[in-house]
Amino acid sequence: MTPAIQQSVRFRTSPQTLFSMYLDSRKHTESTGAPAKISKKAGGKFTAFAGQLEGKNLLIMRGKRLVQLWRAHHWKKDDWSVLILTFSRVAGGAQVDLVHVGVPAYDQKGVREGWPKYYWRPWKKYLAER
Repeated sequence: MTPAIQQSVRFRTSPQTLFSMYLDSRKHTESTGAPAKISKKAGGKFTAFAGQLEGKNLLIMRGKRLVQLWRAHHWKKDDWSVLILTFSRVAGGAQVDLVHVGVPAYDQKGVREGWPKYYWRPWKKYLAER
């Protein structure tokens, strides 16, 4: 088993805003700058970054937690991971706690570096411009 990727990032907004930025297709697309289509239902599928990411929602706790079966398009066919995003209120705003389990060894570095590059920094820029 590969090591879990864990990241915690703070934003000057509410947990609900961050949750919506991830789970709402239009907001996800606007905040990352890349096309996304995301079901808002457990069992529903998603794609992000014009199909470069795909998966299925396993659990949705509105405004609080999201658990997804997740994979990158370039991964081997049977390689899947589990992504857990937890959204909470903290002093000055909100925090996202990410736990990403089962990322294949050959893409650990890419995924670990990809979250800040493709989500956290674009989200901060998006929120600052609103």
